[in-house]
Amino acid sequence: MRNYYFQDNPDFATQIKWVILSRVAFAIILIVSCLIFSSGEDLSFFSQPFLPLYNIVACILILSIVYLIWLNKFKNPLILAYFQIIADTFIVTAIVFVTGSYDSPFNFLYLVVIIYTSMLLLQKGSLIIATISCIQYAILVEMEYYKVITPFLGQFYLSDTVDKSHVIYRIIIIIIACFAVAILSGILALQLKGAKQDLEITQEHLKRVEKMAAMDELISGIAHEIKNPLASLSGSIQLLREDTNPGSYEDKLMQIILRETNRLKNIVDDIRLFAKPSTNNAVEIKTADAIEDTVELFLNDPERNKKIKFNMNLDKDICIFIDPAHFTQILWNLLKNADQSIKDHGEIKIYLELSRNNRVCLTVKDTGIGISQKSFSHIFDPFYTTKPDGTGLGLSIIHRLVDTYNGMIDFKSTPGKGTMFTVLLNSSPVKRQATKS
Repeated sequence: MRNYYFQDNPDFATQIKWVILSRVAFAIILIVSCLIFSSGEDLSFFSQPFLPLYNIVACILILSIVYLIWLNKFKNPLILAYFQIIADTFIVTAIVFVTGSYDSPFNFLYLVVIIYTSMLLLQKGSLIIATISCIQYAILVEMEYYKVITPFLGQFYLSDTVDKSHVIYRIIIIIIACFAVAILSGILALQLKGAKQDLEITQEHLKRVEKMAAMDELISGIAHEIKNPLASLSGSIQLLREDTNPGSYEDKLMQIILRETNRLKNIVDDIRLFAKPSTNNAVEIKTADAIEDTVELFLNDPERNKKIKFNMNLDKDICIFIDPAHFTQILWNLLKNADQSIKDHGEIKIYLELSRNNRVCLTVKDTGIGISQKSFSHIFDPFYTTKPDGTGLGLSIIHRLVDTYNGMIDFKSTPGKGTMFTVLLNSSPVKRQATKS
């Protein structure tokens, strides 16, 4: 999973908050348990056997406050996630050490850390944390066995009571358990996250399709009725211009009429494309090549922001079955929206890859101003626009074209930070057969 998935993702930041709150809850449960067990003993606070655990709980609570401040004040939550989880492995090691090391009943906490790591950082993160946990546990037990450190509980060293082979077996069992949990939980977390994302995209896409379906016939009929008078108006004006002196006042007025007539014609053409796009010209195309060609055309557009940097990461082997003009229009509109959202310097990233269920995933991510919350449910609506000179048809046409090829489109946006559009399309049947073979 690429880092761009974690960066500036409000869902990821929310998950980190829940982890921090869960850690605080664990600390409270731990200290309450210690107080209950020690309540029957007539000892001063500093003489209680659970004093080391109280100190560990205090560290957990202080670190949790630091994590919350970090999350709210600084960027890059991915670094915070790794930092706090690695810190958790050291806390678990400390708990294991003060509760008996080799015989500690809290060894399972390593597995708990690995499980929630897989939910937060997927399989890669869980394998990293499993490795760190195994190294810490092995070093702790070996240092006690070879009398490098004094056992926290008891008067005997591990080497005086346990055979070396048993120590090795215990370490191997912990290693196997940690990596087995990391692999399995990582797979399940990835599948769960993917299924959740697919479900969200599908639900939102179906809602928009239902909303647009009610407009199709009406819009198509209006476009048809407007096109014929426009053609007559344009033809009549051109005939009148033939009897008008070039450069005269009347000629200038007719040029304005023709220009605005052409603009209306383009809008009508967009409406007709939105209402009834055709797939008759669909062919198999190499998606990466089509993206590179479209980006090159876009870079030569005189109206684009020259301060924007482009970054592409494309799978060269992916093919899709689509009308090349439709694909170009989809990508061009996404690039244009990304370009217009960046007021000064910025970056547009384009990713192309196959998803887990063998669908083509095209992502266009920008560092622009983002989309306001009130526009979230309307950006794909026909004629909805926040631009003074916009028609409000660009994203509507993209949605219709994507839906025509049984695809889906979704977006995530953080106001002030940027927007990420994701287009899911079916890979070419030829490509799928080649992949299977």
